[in-house]
Formats: sequence, structure tokens, C-alpha cells
Amino acid sequence: MKNKRTSKFCQSCGMPMKKDPQQGGFNKNGTKSADYCSYCYVDGEFTFKGTTKEMQAFCKQKMIEQGSPKFLAWLFTRSIPRLSRWRMKPR
Repeated sequence: MKNKRTSKFCQSCGMPMKKDPQQGGFNKNGTKSADYCSYCYVDGEFTFKGTTKEMQAFCKQKMIEQGSPKFLAWLFTRSIPRLSRWRMKPR
């Protein structure tokens, strides 16, 4: 049996995959996505349609709303442009 690679972090928002209640989003054919969380990826489609900078601002705000200090929210969202979803997209 082939061992499928699983990302430690969602390659769209950067959230640790172990924090995702569904342990990953779902592809159009119903299989589990190894790269994207269930908040970012549903039925083979990205739920967030904005730019990289908009995703950073969205995630930073969500982290602050959930009680993270502003500095930590800023620090953790800095890596979003380096995630695979955003590397080839306009920023």
C-alpha cells in the first residue's frame, strides 16, 4: 500500500491540520484532501475567493476573534504567501 503524503498545515490558510475537526477538506469525488483544511476546501472548491493579502487579513482577524494576541496572529499569517495554493497566484 502506498503511503500518501499529508501536509502538516493547510496549504491555503496555514492552520495546523490536526486542529481541523474533519482532518482535511474533501475533493469533488469525495476523497479527503491531504493539503487543504475543511474550512478552505469543500467539494473540490476553495471557499475563499480573495487574494493572498485578503486571506492573510481574514485569517489574522479570525485568530484575534478566537483570542490570539494581535502579534501572534500577525506572525502566524506571515507565511501564507509561501503556501502552495498562493505561490502561483497573483498577490
